[in-house]
Amino acid sequence: MAVTIAPEDPASAVAQALLHAYFSDRAISFVGGVYTPKPADPATLRAPEGAFLVAWSDGEPVGCGALRRLSPERFEVKHLYVAPAGRGMGTGASLLTALEARAVELGATEVVLDTNSALTAANRLYTTRGYASVPAYNDNPNATTWFRKPLA
Repeated sequence: MAVTIAPEDPASAVAQALLHAYFSDRAISFVGGVYTPKPADPATLRAPEGAFLVAWSDGEPVGCGALRRLSPERFEVKHLYVAPAGRGMGTGASLLTALEARAVELGATEVVLDTNSALTAANRLYTTRGYASVPAYNDNPNATTWFRKPLA
């Protein structure tokens, strides 16, 4: 099954359904207290301040990821999620690559993200894709690890 990545309005029904699944999944797998959903404002996930992308397989949405601008040249990867139906097909890597490309188009020279150490697949994805661990750049109570990647 081939995966395609396409832009989506972050307030659309498709985007909201994926985000709901993401936050539900995070609450179940969270380690370190009580998970507090921190959805990004959809307005910050639209160009030129950001982007929202959806991964599709056989006409079904199987994942999503977003960007939001933190400074003129720094964007944050947000809400990277792959539904069970999209796992094991390289969907997360495809979404991350597409988000990085979109960040460059929007003027980024680097991307950052935060995650929780319990998300071992996500942490592995980031480290194998060139993300380096950095000190906390925000006060997200759900995060235990922070990453940065320079972009060409």
